[in-house]
Amino acid sequence: MHLNISQQMKMSQQMKLAPKMIQSMEILQLPLLALQERIDQELVDNIVLENVKGEGETAESDAAVEDTSPTEESPVNEVEQAELVVDAESNNEADFERLVEIAADWPEDNIGAGSRVSSNRMDEATDRQHDLMANMVTRPQSLHEYLLEQFGFFNVDESVRQFGEYLIQNLDHNGRLQSSLPEIVQVFGRSISLDVAQETLGLIQRLEPSGVGARNYRECLMLQLKPQTPFRDVLATLITEHLEDVGSNRLPVIQRKTGLPIELIKAAIAELKNLNPYPGRGFEMRPVQRVTPDLSVQRDEINGYIVKLEDEYVPELRISRHYQAMLRSDPSSKTRDYIKQKVESAKWLIESIESRYSTLRKVAQAIVDHQSEFLDNGPEFIVPLKMQQIADVVGVHVTTVSRAVDAKWIQTPRGLFPLKRFFGGGTQTATGEEVAWDIIRIRLQEIVDKEDKHKPLSDDALVERLAAAGYKLARRTVTKYRKNMNIPSSRQRREY
Repeated sequence: MHLNISQQMKMSQQMKLAPKMIQSMEILQLPLLALQERIDQELVDNIVLENVKGEGETAESDAAVEDTSPTEESPVNEVEQAELVVDAESNNEADFERLVEIAADWPEDNIGAGSRVSSNRMDEATDRQHDLMANMVTRPQSLHEYLLEQFGFFNVDESVRQFGEYLIQNLDHNGRLQSSLPEIVQVFGRSISLDVAQETLGLIQRLEPSGVGARNYRECLMLQLKPQTPFRDVLATLITEHLEDVGSNRLPVIQRKTGLPIELIKAAIAELKNLNPYPGRGFEMRPVQRVTPDLSVQRDEINGYIVKLEDEYVPELRISRHYQAMLRSDPSSKTRDYIKQKVESAKWLIESIESRYSTLRKVAQAIVDHQSEFLDNGPEFIVPLKMQQIADVVGVHVTTVSRAVDAKWIQTPRGLFPLKRFFGGGTQTATGEEVAWDIIRIRLQEIVDKEDKHKPLSDDALVERLAAAGYKLARRTVTKYRKNMNIPSSRQRREY
């Protein structure tokens, strides 16, 4: 075995992003609400940052600071620039006096000294808590709570009650059993026969909403059939034997197998559509996502469409003059290093936010200029647009454009749209003109809406109709867009 110890030199290139650049890209990608949260967190973490818009109580301190100014002999570097000089000792004394006043307002601090909280103040605090609880948004009743409340009215044995409550907890959000009944009985672990379990499940299936406790799709629909349901016998036949034929719109097959007339089958299918295959979904609580536009577009008769940033509620930041002045007045090296670090971090954040505003405005303005016909005349006038085109106009990398438009919304005269809505590919017409895919989707929907439903157009026929309109597309392309638009096949669209 030969060991060789030697030194070698190797040249290589590595791209490393500076922390400032990473922060700038993160700030650019944040939507408006996330940017507000980020700034609020920075205001808490960084003591040298100040919110200019929310400034109220600091006005007097700023006025007091303006009374003094730095002498010409004192050296000031870029980080330590300050327009005003603050007397550290007087500020410390004022802070101490404010702390004393605050302590006097808190009765809890004096409890140890023998003082007691007045009953009036306790009553006021209690009233405030009651008002807060009264104004809280109440949680809607869940499916399981609703079923347990109904199941409690049954007069059954304790063992049946416990198993019934266990069964209810095993229902999914659609109201169906998540496992087979024998498996649930086995996992339940207590002595209960399968017959008793089946009877208990039957009690649960009598609860509202109709269809809960079903073990499959067909049983869920059958549970919703009542004696007064129109075409009940025909519906039972369709659900148990011909559900796939109904989904594929094979009415002649159903007619041939059942001997029922087409008109009766169509009437039963219309009634079948009134049944709910997911009875438990009405109890789901889905939060409504609030969309806040990052930009808005206004029409100018001279300059056309002008993009404006919606930054009304975004805090305006600046570096505290007090801590800038402390860089000179405090001789402690640890304090100076700490403040310098915070000042540098604050500068990075402010510069990143300003860079975000500038980039976002330029990108959005370039998009609006390119899609002005869309804003003038509607979605059918949108033109193909790629992010690389906007990157070339603005003079940035295409990844910067991608970050700038990500999760950003713009308020236009035609409504609220995500910025990504204005991007999309396209194809060429027979005359060589570029046309966006959105326009082809619109034309495809128009052709389907105007077709004869008794003889619907196949995908090959749709290709021919689009070609006649000047859009030459492959059949697989038309099929893909038809499925993406949730347009059924020609057999499913046929009316008998």
